[in-house]
Amino acid sequence: MIRSLPIVFAAILAVPTVSAADLDAAKLRLMSANVLVLDAQDGKAIYAKAADEVTPIASLTKLMTAMVVLDANQPMDEVLSIDMDDFDFLKGSHSRLRMGTTLTRAEMLRLALMSSENRAASALARHYPGGMLAFVAAMNDKAIALGMTRTHYDDSTGLSPRNVSTANDLARLVRAAANYPVIRDYSTTPSHYVEVQPSGQTLGFNNSNALVKSGAWDIQLQKTGYIREAGRCVVMLANIASKPMVIVLLDSIGKFTRVADAQRVKHWLETGESLPVTTLKAVMKQPAPKSSPNKRIQGKFAATKAPKG
Repeated sequence: MIRSLPIVFAAILAVPTVSAADLDAAKLRLMSANVLVLDAQDGKAIYAKAADEVTPIASLTKLMTAMVVLDANQPMDEVLSIDMDDFDFLKGSHSRLRMGTTLTRAEMLRLALMSSENRAASALARHYPGGMLAFVAAMNDKAIALGMTRTHYDDSTGLSPRNVSTANDLARLVRAAANYPVIRDYSTTPSHYVEVQPSGQTLGFNNSNALVKSGAWDIQLQKTGYIREAGRCVVMLANIASKPMVIVLLDSIGKFTRVADAQRVKHWLETGESLPVTTLKAVMKQPAPKSSPNKRIQGKFAATKAPKG
C-alpha cells in the first residue's frame, strides 16, 4: 500500500468540475494503446484501457533510476564522468555529453529526468556502489517493494526493450516518485543550462515534455519515453479540476499523439466532454507559465552561467 502523497498541490484556476461518477468513458477517445487515469489521493482508477498489459516503457524507466540514486544517499555534489560504457550502441541515440564530460551527480540526475539524457542515466548507475549490475538489481528490488508485480528493469536508461511494465504499475511508480521533492523539481524544469568540464562549454537542455511549458497545465511530476518497441509514452502527476491526477499514456502512435491524448484526458476530467479539435489546437498555443521558485533548485546545484547571445 502506497502511503498518501506528502505534497502541497499548487492552486490552479477555477474550472468546471465533474464528479467521477458522472464521467462517461465513451466520450474519452484516446489513441494510446495503454492508459490509466488515477485519482492520486485515493488511488482509485477513473479510466483504464489495457492497464494490465505488459509493454516496454522506454525512458519512463528513469523515474525508478532517480529513486534508486536518491535512496543511496550518495553526495549530490560528487563529480561523475562520462565514459565509453555510457555510449548507446543498442539504439544509437544522440547525446551532447561527450566522452570525458564531467558533471555533478545532481546535474546528471536533472538532465536524465528533464531532458531524458541517456548517458547521464548510465553514468548515475555506473557510479552506484557495486556498479551497473547492483544498480539494476536495486531497481528491481524497489519495484517489488512498491508492489509493481509486472515490472522488470534491464538497464537504467530505458533503451533496452526488456524494461517492461504496465499502466497500473507505472501509476504506483509515479505516486512513489512524487514523495521525492528532487524528482518533482528536476522532472518539471522547463529548461536548464550546464557548464560541462573539462571544456567549460555551456550547454542548454529543454524538457522533453512540451506540456511543462504550457500555461494550461499544472504538472507536479512527469517523464516521457520513446523507443520503437515502446512507442511514445508519458506519465504525469498534474493538478486537474482541483485534484491531483496521475495520467499514464503508453504506446502512442505518432509524434504528437501522447500530448494530444493528455489534452483530451484533461478536458474530459474538467468538463466530462470530448475535446474538439479546434480547442486542442488553441490550448497547445497557450504561453508558458512564469518561473516559480519551487520549480528551481537554488544554491550550489543551480546553473551558474547564462546562455550566450
